[in-house]
Amino acid sequence: MKIFCLSLILLSLSYLGYSQIGNEKREEKKGTTTAMPSEFEASEKENDLRFSIELETGPVWQSRNDAQIPNNENGTRFSLIDLLGNGPYPAARLYLTWNINDRHRIRLLAAPLSITDSDVLNFPVSFSGKDFNQGEHTEATYKFNSWRITYNYRFYKNQRFTWRIGFTAKIRDANIRLNQASTTSQKTDVGFVPLLNLVGKYNISSKWQLMLDIDALAGGPGRAEDVSLKLCYSLSPNWNLRAGYRTLEGGADVGQVYAFAWLHYAVLSIEFGF
Repeated sequence: MKIFCLSLILLSLSYLGYSQIGNEKREEKKGTTTAMPSEFEASEKENDLRFSIELETGPVWQSRNDAQIPNNENGTRFSLIDLLGNGPYPAARLYLTWNINDRHRIRLLAAPLSITDSDVLNFPVSFSGKDFNQGEHTEATYKFNSWRITYNYRFYKNQRFTWRIGFTAKIRDANIRLNQASTTSQKTDVGFVPLLNLVGKYNISSKWQLMLDIDALAGGPGRAEDVSLKLCYSLSPNWNLRAGYRTLEGGADVGQVYAFAWLHYAVLSIEFGF
């Protein structure tokens, strides 16, 4: 369903872009216009800015957070939501972007996330070599820090649309920890995750843009998806304000680990270009 909805968004945006191109060509043939209105010129100012910093913040909710470690008869599959709740929790991330030129771009991302809370276990849980009793107060910690570097290439551009494609190298720093009285157990997972990157921008006007940003890859026993859709407002040539929705979903089903989570963010960000 998520892939289907995302496909609809991409198809709709592409349809609008091709329709606009078709209209421009027809109008050119009629001699009525030769270019888009100059109101869109301001939206291209970002190409003159070499660097930008964006701080994103907002609440995050979780609709799924399942774990089983080890992923066999010695581990119990349980939901961390039973101990942590659905949220909301505070979250933030920081982007640093280098526009090498109009086509080539490198972006760094720091996205830490750590949630700790406690509740009573509804059933006994065997987790990472330790047994936790039913009916006792148990503290849980879920950490999922993400450190990324992205390269993307602008492969399409007109005065309405800009599309970029590239790849992301992600370092995943994950940890699940349970603590009950004197019993503590945890599973830490630090590793490299390659992702594909797709970025689309639609210029609504000189001040307003719609931006789609995707880091995702699926295959084998696991998958990872980080998708955001933001409405952007240009406060000035250097400052941009953005608000929207982000979803982060994925996990792995391998020999020693079963872990899948689905997070939902309401995001607000401020960007400064220089």
